[in-house]
Amino acid sequence: MPAPRRIHHGEPLTRHALAWRAAFGNAPALLWLLLFFVGPLLLIVGVSFLTRGEYGTIEKPWTLENYRRLAGFGLLGYDSLYPAILARSLALGFATAALTLLFALPLAFFIARLPARWKTPALTLVVIPFWTSLLIRTYAWQILLAPESWLSRAAAAVGLIDADSGLYPGTVAVYVGMVCDYLPFMTLPLYASVEKLDWTLAEAAMDLGAHRWNVFRHAVLPQIKPGLLAGFVLVFLPATGQFVIPDLLGGAKTVLIGNVIQQQFGSAGDWPFGAAIAVVSLLVVMLGLWFAGRKGREVELL
Repeated sequence: MPAPRRIHHGEPLTRHALAWRAAFGNAPALLWLLLFFVGPLLLIVGVSFLTRGEYGTIEKPWTLENYRRLAGFGLLGYDSLYPAILARSLALGFATAALTLLFALPLAFFIARLPARWKTPALTLVVIPFWTSLLIRTYAWQILLAPESWLSRAAAAVGLIDADSGLYPGTVAVYVGMVCDYLPFMTLPLYASVEKLDWTLAEAAMDLGAHRWNVFRHAVLPQIKPGLLAGFVLVFLPATGQFVIPDLLGGAKTVLIGNVIQQQFGSAGDWPFGAAIAVVSLLVVMLGLWFAGRKGREVELL
């Protein structure tokens, strides 16, 4: 019995022929991913189980020592250095995502309420920092937050800092640079959700006597949760591995997971340990994506 045929764009094709056509059309993209993504990733995973040689070479035996060292278990006993670095990086990513959400949420509502002719210019202003290099923006913050700048003098005048110090270098400078760099990643997904809000639900809640906070919590927040989750992931994951901004604005006083990876593959020459750190960082990223996807499906079911 011949295989049933389906009409595909006016052409009768069997299911087998459709499968071969799809495989042939996707083959270049799949080959590209295998060669330049999956292949290097598997190589890094394999290197993470090897041993650093006497002169920085990668040698056998296969071992879990790199992961034990990352967990804090070394030759001299337990050392919390690397777990603390990982926790510090996660805390920086979470704090950056929370601060960008604090600023992006009112900004997204403001842009969504603008007349149609002003929305495109406003969104252009949001993404315009990307027109310059990250290094240039970071060096600009060094000048703006230096001890002799007007921002530092204003902060000293109100007692936020000492009169002879500045906002740079320090924790404040790091968070200012991080928020300004990742603010568009939070604003754009939120704006996409706010733009599609059904305001009749909020009006109905207000007509029923709900306070403004309850209106936002029960009528507005469920509608913008997809954009909020997407923005949080887009900020949290890259901010966790960021080390350029903390290094330049923090005065190289804070070591993060990105700094450690760069040192292991650079000056330290310990590629197996650097590969183990990279694998753990990747697992953290995948865990964040899984969590965001699960929460996103829960939002859809609601």
